[in-house]
Amino acid sequence: MRLREGTFGATARCWPASVAGVLFVLVSPGLVSAQQYPRQAVEMTVLFGGSSATIAQLLADAMSKELGVPVVAVSRTGAGGAVGYSHVKATPPNGYNIVWNSNSISTVFHSGNIDFDYRTFEPVARVGMEVPALAVRTDSGWKTLKDFAAAARQKKMRVGISGRGSFVHLVSAALFAKLGVDVIYVPYGQGTAPAELLGGRVDAALQWPSQFKTQADAQQLRVIAVTSAARIPVMPQVPTAKEQGYDVDMVMWRGLAAPRGTPKDVIATLENAARKVVASLRFKDLSARLGFEPAFLPAGEFGALVAKDDASIARLMGQLGLTRR
Repeated sequence: MRLREGTFGATARCWPASVAGVLFVLVSPGLVSAQQYPRQAVEMTVLFGGSSATIAQLLADAMSKELGVPVVAVSRTGAGGAVGYSHVKATPPNGYNIVWNSNSISTVFHSGNIDFDYRTFEPVARVGMEVPALAVRTDSGWKTLKDFAAAARQKKMRVGISGRGSFVHLVSAALFAKLGVDVIYVPYGQGTAPAELLGGRVDAALQWPSQFKTQADAQQLRVIAVTSAARIPVMPQVPTAKEQGYDVDMVMWRGLAAPRGTPKDVIATLENAARKVVASLRFKDLSARLGFEPAFLPAGEFGALVAKDDASIARLMGQLGLTRR
């Protein structure tokens, strides 16, 4: 790199090569700029499988075109997101390692699986939201939350969740508290929500709509509620919990973050690429088929949302006795 006179003065040209080399090492990390970035592939760590991984791949492919370099989605699943978050935290803050993050940054921290929180990362952009849906077997005869609650007062129901302390677990707890029923939570393990339901191992399951759609279309499963404020495009016939008289509004946001200290103009470059992808008709169309709702927020607003959400999740986990902090 050539040092400019305006930065270090004309005498810089006379410094020994060894001194100039030291200055280069010390200064170069701070000289990463949007004009230089990106020069190589960007790695996007993906924390979970299923619809999250599918959407991450769509996003990575589209961002590759916007940035002019490959954006490679790499699966690093495990421990509720702890494996992936820990990996990205340990990488240089230069924009070449980002994470496809979610509310899981809060659940995994407050459950004690990691010793760092959302402040370890720079928010880049919110990309969208996924809405949990409650499904039952069609042959159960339950068509509404009221039906399910009435049955749950007669028999304690087994409800499938993706893991203790997960966001889906929190939503389930909030929903059943509003219904006034106690349930037995059953983690899926290696199974999937539809398989657990159809196999009779659980009476109900809360998961992402894309997991239920095939079986719901085949009338094997019935989705009786979603936990958003409004109905979702992928299942417009399914009423919200609020419509049915239960005040629950909880959704999973998904977005991008980078290690703390990543230069602001690099964040801006990533943010702009994400903005263009989310606004594209192709991304909107493919997302709709998966039950994912594109909903862009820039870095600043996204950061404020994450902080507010973290406080809410901490309170709810505390009420459920799931915090280890």
